[in-house]
Amino acid sequence: MSERVGFIGLGIMGRGMARNLLKAGFDLCVWNRTPEKMQPFAEAGARTATSPADLAAQSDIIITCVSDTPDVEAVILGENGVIHGARPGALVIDMSTISPKATQRIAAALAERGIHLLDAPISGGSEGAERGTLSIMVGGEAEQVARAMPVFQAMGKKITHVGGHGAGQMVKLVNQILVVINMLAVSEALVFAQAGGLDLEKTLEAVTEGAAGSWMLSNRGPQVIARDWRPGFTIDLQQKDLRLVLQTADELGVPVPTTAVIFNLYRTLQRAGLGHEGNHALVKAIERLSGIVVGAEAAQNNEA
Repeated sequence: MSERVGFIGLGIMGRGMARNLLKAGFDLCVWNRTPEKMQPFAEAGARTATSPADLAAQSDIIITCVSDTPDVEAVILGENGVIHGARPGALVIDMSTISPKATQRIAAALAERGIHLLDAPISGGSEGAERGTLSIMVGGEAEQVARAMPVFQAMGKKITHVGGHGAGQMVKLVNQILVVINMLAVSEALVFAQAGGLDLEKTLEAVTEGAAGSWMLSNRGPQVIARDWRPGFTIDLQQKDLRLVLQTADELGVPVPTTAVIFNLYRTLQRAGLGHEGNHALVKAIERLSGIVVGAEAAQNNEA
């Protein structure tokens, strides 16, 4: 607990993660691009910083959890970025989902200043962030993973060191392929069940614990039935991750046909102004293709 921790990015995921670090007793400093998001943390005992560089100067371990590759590059390497405040020996942990190649470039730039990097993207939705049950996939040096373990254990339940710099991001992209294809399966299955006149709650009860079970089915299936589109992870952020998958697959020469289809289905929902909804709203693309709405009675007041 002796190391001071800084946390950059208090969005859907970051705020729950930062709260769990406070609960675990860490000496925490926070910074967010929108300053008002820091206020609840200040009231709960966290220090606040005026910039990423200021936060880094006050911290031994600096965590970033922001939206996209350019955001990570800005808060770490940009003007007033972490690199300008961190001391040699400091550890930066990027828990965003970004380009594996960019991660390697950032690691090299930090290493020139004697600063360590771990890429440690996360999975488990806002629920996992709030409960401290995230899955964390970590790339970087084993010694730094061991150093960071108390911090990881305050935020996550399953922490896996998967390889060197960039490997955490590659595993996260594997995770995202599985997430969206599972959600497409959930979407097709629920539309099929609706068309067949089944009791949707009973159907989920029957299949969730069998071979068809998945995290997406258990956690997002009930939300679809309830027409509850509150995001554990938004469509817009999911699309950012799928763009990274498609770019990386292109670089590797690997076909990912189903992921590409899902990317384009999500694009139709973005065009309809639904990018702020949870990624489980993928079902709406299948509903529009079929003309069948899941949970149709509840949908009458919610669907155009």
